[in-house]
This record gives sequence, structure tokens and C-alpha cells, in this order.
Amino acid sequence: MTIKAVVFDAYGTLYDVQSVAAVTDEAFPGYGELISQIWRLKQLEYTWLRSLMDRYEDFSVITRDSLTFTLKALGLTFDAAMFERIMDKYVHLDLYPDAKQALAGLKDQKLAILSNGSTDMLNALVRNTGFDTILDATISIDTTKIFKPSPRTYELIESNLGVKPHEVLFVSSNPFDACGAKAFGLNVAWIERVTPQAMAAEFVKADLVRPLSMFKAIRMQMDEYGLEPDYRISALADLPSLVASG
Repeated sequence: MTIKAVVFDAYGTLYDVQSVAAVTDEAFPGYGELISQIWRLKQLEYTWLRSLMDRYEDFSVITRDSLTFTLKALGLTFDAAMFERIMDKYVHLDLYPDAKQALAGLKDQKLAILSNGSTDMLNALVRNTGFDTILDATISIDTTKIFKPSPRTYELIESNLGVKPHEVLFVSSNPFDACGAKAFGLNVAWIERVTPQAMAAEFVKADLVRPLSMFKAIRMQMDEYGLEPDYRISALADLPSLVASG
């Protein structure tokens, strides 16, 4: 296997979507974690439903709509300034601590993001975290008018980077994305940040199930589609040695 490009999902892979909880809890004390989890679940759901209905809206619109749904569903009142303050976090998400070091260790490959994020959102996020000087391309699915895991979205890698699917290592922590990339024919490394054993221990210790725990169980465990990633890694830091080993 000769890997010429390593392509990353953005949200949940390089960037920690859970970091929005800091601002949601500041705006609504005691509700921060619950808001963050419902928001992310509805955000993903809206991408899939809009794709199925052939009613595309870019990710910024979907992110706003899913936040509006969440706040209304919880009976929370908010004004425009508060709403925009929460939304702004999506262009200032925290990087995972090992992200920069991992990309620095992949100097011999083309590096890119392929994301459901809208072009403006992604460019702002990448610029705000200094990745604009590291990545060879930041690719939004905007031009396809459909969201991952549609095969049409993964075609953008070859058209933007000039590499064949078998020359790409696609990296995602999102099981649906890892499965979609594998179905398309890419080499796939799935970041398994939460193991089933860790989930079992988390539930055993808890009298009540936290929203974050439920999110981990629903959206961070490998799905049953009859598709398996080529590699399971526990962190971004594992990538340089994986690629170097061939």
C-alpha cells in the first residue's frame, strides 16, 4: 500500500465538537451538556434527512436549525446575541490535543480535510486554528449538494487532490463516515476513542445516564453495516507510525 494522501474528517475527528459545551453551559447553566448532545444528534440527523429528501441546505444552515430545535425542545428562551455567541463556537472549536503533532508527523503525504461543513465555516475554523498553513486542501461537500456518507462526496478527494482511492487513507472518528468511506473504496482508519468496554464501565457506575454517555453509545460505536475499517486506532497520535509502517 502506497499512501499519497491522508484525508481527515473535521468535526469529531480533528476538532472536538464536545468543546461547544463550554459556551452552552455558560449561556444555560446546568443545561450545557444536554444542549450539546441534542444539538449534535439533530445536526447529523438533518444532514441525512435533507440528503434523502433532496432538500440540501449548507451545513451552517443545518447547524443553526438544529440549535434552534434544541433550545425550543428544551423550553429555553434566548435572544439573537446569545444564539450567535453559541453559534460562533463552531468556527472556534478546540482541536484534539494530538492533532497538530499527528499532522506534523505526516510530512510526506498530501493532507486534506473532507467535511460536511460549509466552505465558509471550514475555512474560518481551519484559519482560526492555524491549519491553513498545514493542509493542502480543505474540501467541503458543498459542490455535491449532498452530505456524507454519499459516495459522491468521497469522489471530491480525487478531483481535488489528484489521487486514486487506493492511494488515500481516510481518517474519521465518526462510524457512519468511516463506513461510507470504506464502501466507496478508500483505505480507512477509524479512531475508536470510546471502546465498548469503557462504555460498559461508564454505565455500570452511573445511577442516571448522562447525555454525553448516551451520545457515546449512539454515535461513537462502530455501526453494523457489514463494513469494517482497515485500521482501528485509539488516537490521532497513532497515525504517523501507521502510515510509516505501510
